[in-house]
Amino acid sequence: MYGVVTRNAEETGWAEFDLAFYEVKDVSGRSAEPVDGAVSMISCFGDNAAAEENPDLVPVNPDGQPATRDRTYFDWAYICPTHPRYRDGLLEIVTDCTTVGPDVRLDDVGFPRPEYCYCDRCNRQFEEWLEARHDDGGPPPEASTIDDRYAWRAELITAFLETAVDRIPGRTYMTLYPDPYDDHLYERAGIDLAAIESLVDEFVVPLYDTHYGTTYWLETIAKGFESRLDTPFSIELYAVDVDIDNLIHATDVAEEYAESVLFGYDAANARAALRRRGADAREGVEW
Repeated sequence: MYGVVTRNAEETGWAEFDLAFYEVKDVSGRSAEPVDGAVSMISCFGDNAAAEENPDLVPVNPDGQPATRDRTYFDWAYICPTHPRYRDGLLEIVTDCTTVGPDVRLDDVGFPRPEYCYCDRCNRQFEEWLEARHDDGGPPPEASTIDDRYAWRAELITAFLETAVDRIPGRTYMTLYPDPYDDHLYERAGIDLAAIESLVDEFVVPLYDTHYGTTYWLETIAKGFESRLDTPFSIELYAVDVDIDNLIHATDVAEEYAESVLFGYDAANARAALRRRGADAREGVEW
């Protein structure tokens, strides 16, 4: 199967694509009405506009440095997953989307990096979590470790997903950061794959490149997810200004592992690649 990821409603109905993901809320903070027949895609904890309007929403590391796009490693600003009003707003968006279509893709779920978040709210909630563990027979709060912090974050993200999935009557998709190895997702974002796989119908792994001149790295990451996941997953390729032959080659590699191959943000280029690929497969007999 082939799909498109787009901000243009008219592209969700193009015949070349078996499914379409339409961005209802993206990392810029832009919002749009859901589209009938498309999977609504929601950027959960990435939101430039909300971060600029209210800096208190932004996660901070132990040195007080915010997770904003002007810092190294971040292409957009993050929102702290413990902020109750923002989280409630996300859940309202999920519900609104399901009035138009049953399927939802949850994007940008989790904490920004291992060293986040140490805001006052997170510190307070973590201390309360430690105290509750101690009351249940666990170690005293003063004996906490970074592993405890990781466990608390993972429980919080899993609880958010459980609440969101309860509101989704159809198929739940979830984007994963493209790092399947060891405990990287757990430590980086608070994503406990063992805890959340039963909640998600299909994962989406974006493997973006602006060229795809080589694809061995795409194959190794895809193989890593194939080995790691029991749940089906799709691979999302970047289609903007990518050479069609290179995009076709990347598609050939991706579909060996993925449930579907999705094309991001240039439906016309993706359509051209699929048409070329189809034509090549129908080459006539040479005499």
